[in-house]
Amino acid sequence: MAPRAQGIDAAIPAIVAVAKWLVLPVVLFLMLQWPARDLIGRFSHEADDFGQLLFALYIAVAVTCATRRGTHLATDVIAHRYPPRLRSALRRAALGLGLVPWTVFVLVTSAPTVWRSVVALESFPETFVPGYFVVKLAVWVLAALLLLQALQMVFRPERTEAAG
Repeated sequence: MAPRAQGIDAAIPAIVAVAKWLVLPVVLFLMLQWPARDLIGRFSHEADDFGQLLFALYIAVAVTCATRRGTHLATDVIAHRYPPRLRSALRRAALGLGLVPWTVFVLVTSAPTVWRSVVALESFPETFVPGYFVVKLAVWVLAALLLLQALQMVFRPERTEAAG
């Protein structure tokens, strides 16, 4: 395998290993919004904003992890009866003809919106707390990671059956 492919193959699990811990602060901040509103009388919107920001990043990586493990959008009702080589070929075809073009489309069409948001350090609309640009940037993180993962799975079919 080429060194660049090995780097991508190692980078995605490393990103997943770090991002999986985002679920704890996501739950914490989304849970804190009610006591902040009811007991303190402030900061509930800010807790919600920060929870949403972290949730967007978490989901961007979680979908990639699910794709890597073959559990994202896996329809095995009929295909589980197919021979492994046919299932692998169908998976590679679906990734190459469906997921790869979709991720490229998302990257290209969202570029101006994401770029403007990041450059302006866009704030959340209700609270004007900076950070909303991270939510929009998560769209790019999702599409970029899925594109890299799909390409890796298309060109290294033996990895499509293994859990990442």
